Order: sequence, then C-alpha cells, then structure tokens
Amino acid sequence: MNSPTLELQLQTLPDNPGVYQYYDKEGKILYVGKAKNLKKRVLSYFTKSHDNYKTAVLVKKIVEIRHIVVVSEQDALLLENNLIKKLQPRYNINLKDDKTYPWICIKKEPFSRIFPTRKMIKDGSEYFGPYTNFKTVNTLLDLIKELYPLRTCNYDLNENNIKNHKYKVCLEYHIGNCKGPCEGLETLENYQTQVDAIREILKGNFKESLRTFKQKMNAFAQNMEFEEAQKIKEKIDVLENYQAKSTILNPKISNIDVFSIVSDETMAYVNFLQISHGAIIRSHTLEMKKKLDESDEELLELAVVELRERFHLTSKELILPFELDFGDKIKITVPQLGDKKHILELSQRNAKYHRLEQLKQIQIVDPERHTNRIMAQMQKDLRLSVEPRHIECFDNSNIQGTNPVAACVVFKDGKPSKKDYRHFNIKTVVGPDDFASMEEVVYRRYKRLVKENQPLPQLIIIDGGKGQLSSALKSLDELNLRGKIAIIGIAKRLEELFYPGDSVPLYLDKKSETLKIIQQLRNEAHRFGISHHRDKRSKAALQTTLETIPGIGEKTMIMLLKHFKSVKRLAQATENEISSVVGISKAKKIYEFYNSTNK
Repeated sequence: MNSPTLELQLQTLPDNPGVYQYYDKEGKILYVGKAKNLKKRVLSYFTKSHDNYKTAVLVKKIVEIRHIVVVSEQDALLLENNLIKKLQPRYNINLKDDKTYPWICIKKEPFSRIFPTRKMIKDGSEYFGPYTNFKTVNTLLDLIKELYPLRTCNYDLNENNIKNHKYKVCLEYHIGNCKGPCEGLETLENYQTQVDAIREILKGNFKESLRTFKQKMNAFAQNMEFEEAQKIKEKIDVLENYQAKSTILNPKISNIDVFSIVSDETMAYVNFLQISHGAIIRSHTLEMKKKLDESDEELLELAVVELRERFHLTSKELILPFELDFGDKIKITVPQLGDKKHILELSQRNAKYHRLEQLKQIQIVDPERHTNRIMAQMQKDLRLSVEPRHIECFDNSNIQGTNPVAACVVFKDGKPSKKDYRHFNIKTVVGPDDFASMEEVVYRRYKRLVKENQPLPQLIIIDGGKGQLSSALKSLDELNLRGKIAIIGIAKRLEELFYPGDSVPLYLDKKSETLKIIQQLRNEAHRFGISHHRDKRSKAALQTTLETIPGIGEKTMIMLLKHFKSVKRLAQATENEISSVVGISKAKKIYEFYNSTNK
C-alpha cells in the first residue's frame, strides 16, 4: 500500500508533458523518465503488475515523486537526457561518456593552420567532428597534406611580421610541403582558397576540389607543362581513390544521419552514421546497458538525442528503422527500398558486428557474465519461470526395431557436462515403441534422482513431437514432478518447440543463441545414443556368432573381441593368428567353424 503522501502526489499529477523523478526514503534519485502525459505515465507504474523484477523493486522503493512540466514531448526528451547525465539515477541507462573525442581545427588566424585537437577553444576557430577515433582524423589529415601544401609552424604570420622579414622558411618549404607564406612567397588569398577547399572536404564534399584540380590539370596540359599536369593528376587520383572508399550512396543524399539498434536481454547497441554528399563522414556505436527491460523504441529515442548532442549534429532528416517523433523540424524516414534502405542496412550490420565483437571479448575476459547473459536470454526465449542452468535432453535410438536404447545428455550453464551423461537399455518395452520407451526412460531417470536426493534440472527437452512429450509427461505425473520441472518437445523441424497443453508450437529465430544451444543438445543426445546403440549391436552380433561355437566361453569371447575388434576380422583370420590369442586347441575349433560355415 502506498503512503498517504505518495497517494496524494499521484492524484495531483498534471496531464501535461514533462519529466518525472522518483526518490527513495533517503532522498536518493532512483529514476528519471519522460512522458507525454505525466499523470497517465506515472500512475501506470503503480496500477500495473510488472513482469520485470527490477521494475517491481523500483516501485517498492519510491516514496517521493517530483516532476517538471514542459511545453512539448520533444522538450521532455531533451530534459530527460540532460537530467540522466547530471543525476545518474540507479535505474536509468547510463549515458555517461568520459571519452574526449578528437576534432580537426581550422585555426582563425592569417594563413590558417589545420591540426587535430581534443580541446575546443571558443576563439572563432572552426572545428570539424568530433571523430570517434584518431585513425579517421589522421587519414583525413594525410589526404589534405597530399592535396594542399599548408604551413605547420606556429609563427604569427600577420602582415607586419611578413613585411619586416621576421621569419625564414624552414625545411618544410625546401621539401615542397609548404609554399613559404612566412617570407611572403604565397599570398593570403591563394592560401585561404586552399583552406576553403579543405573545409568542403571535411564536410564530405569532394566535388569542388576535383573540379578545381581538373581545370588546373587541363590548363597545364594545354600550355605543354606536362610535368605540372602530372602532379595535379596524381592529386586527382588520391582524391578520387579516397572518395571511392568513402562513397556508398548517391552523392545527392547529403546531410542525413542514420541510426539503427540491435539489442538483447541486457544490452542495446545503437549505430550512428553521418552522411554527407553520399559519403560516410562519421560512424559510432553507442552501448547502452538496460536497467528496466526498456523497449528498442525507448532506447533508440534516448540514443538519438544523446548522439546528436554529443556530436553537435544539425541534420534535418534522420533515417531510422521505425517511426519516432522528434518534432516538426526533423523529418523521419523509415526506408523500404533504394539507397536509403541500403544505408540503414549498413548501419544495422555495423551494430550487429559491434555486438558480436563485444560478446566475443566478454566470453574471453568475463565468461561468467557471458553465461549469465545466455541463461537470461534462454529464459526469455523459452518463456521459463527460472533460468535453465541445468538442462537434460532425451533421445531414443531404435534402428530397425533392434536393441532399443535411449540417451540422456546434460548441459550445465549452456555447456555439455559429459560426466552426467547416461545410457539406458529399454527393459519393459517389447518391440519398437518410441512412446513407451520414452515414458520408461524419463520415469527411471527422475525416480533415481529423487531417491538419491540429486538436483533436478530446470528444463527437460524431449527429442520428438507431441507424442513423445505426452509420454514423458505421464512419467512426471507419476513422480509428482509436473510443474516442478519445465518440459518441451522438439519436432523434426528444429524450429518447432512444443509445450504441454499447447497445440501451437513456438518458433525461434534460426539465428538465435537459444536455438543453437537446443540444436547442440539434440545433436549431442543423438550422437551419444547412436554410439551406444552401435556398441550394443556389435556386442550382440559377436555374442550371437561366438556362442554357437562349441567349447568357446565368455572369457575367450572377450579376448577375441579385444584383439580382433570385430567378428568380421576374426572370421578372416588364419589359424595361426587365432592361436596366438587363445591357444592351438581353441584356435582350431574357431578356424574350422568359420571356414566350414563359409564353404
């Protein structure tokens, strides 16, 4: 029951858009959220039952609600983002980012220098970025250096200093990397024209630079200055090569940001691509740790606001995998085909690869976390009440109705526990009856576990359809274990999972990790069962043949099996070869038996 103070706060909440904040009894911030209608959103926490455990715990801890009313839902989204970063509530996604991203600076000064930096100084200089790593920055700067000879010195190249010959040209001039503006060997107008071209390249627009270089190349060629024309041709090649690597779309697609999301039980990965003149000029993947089982829509909405603020994005069009509302000033495109669909798929692929890379790293450096994630995912996918830390899978092996056997394989924490594997010879069933065999094996397995006080599995998987599953359920009923252990059946088509009392199968994504583990369980049960069945048939065949030879007992049979490995090899052996194992007398009987039989 809520406290009177909390009840009063709930009743007096406004119906306006805004941001709400939850506090515990110690006055610590628990959660910050946004709402189109504050009253409806906040009341939903206290009037609905919550499947998510963390949400249920959060609601129990709330003793105070504060709210801020804003004009629109978009204002609420921006305010929510700022408050989460400032207050860092326990139950919110952590948006803190302690990285300082690199920028490319065009310094506001005569003969502007262009250099990388991690600090933005508000002195009128231009900053391009931030870039997600220095590799991108260095690639761009190397390209610029090949195309345009710019100064790298820190000299104050004002008009008076140049007129008074305060500076002398350095090595960069002599090797052709600078045209010597410090001694007045290059005009400010010519230098700044190059800076203007570089500015366009940093924006992703290569068209103007290519046009200018081609004009210069043609002019040199017409004047028979072929050496100079070749130098310009090399610059054009460098620029076109870079452009070819970076252009992935129609060049008319410009000033667009692309966002996509891939999520699992605990994490979400939002990839962002910035497109300018058909080229990707920035890419970044944001990792978000889920706190309250947030939807992809909620996560992507928060990520878009965060990334636009972090990277100072001003584009008026966003490409997204589904509709979101960021106000009238921003156009949302959910492409179905064409170039825009292609770039969205590229973004989604980047998000998936980033997720896989992170999962592989976690599996190596933190296997426990990897296991916990897999178990949580399996619980959700298979609709279980607990994580399936201990799984047992049963399979019957019955080839042409002979030597019926069954196998039980055990997985713990998603991995085979081979010491716990068990074989079963069918005892009470006559003939090839898979249903009755399954009933017998499941009964024997769990009667023994209960009798010996051994831990029971959280999940039983029956390799078979509805009939096999029904047979296994009869045994669980006899042992009063129905409801205490989850049980499912897998049909021949592996994607179909059957549950007790439900005629409609559950279908899992073919690429899901849950299905991969179930497939591994099934294959392992089949392999283990078949190997036992093969051994049993071989032994039976050997015994059947050898038992008909007069004077040959069990010990002799075992010696022969160990030495010759099979009845076929024994039958083909010479008398001397057999006598080396069992002596002359028995060897003669065995040799005569096989050779007289084969005649």
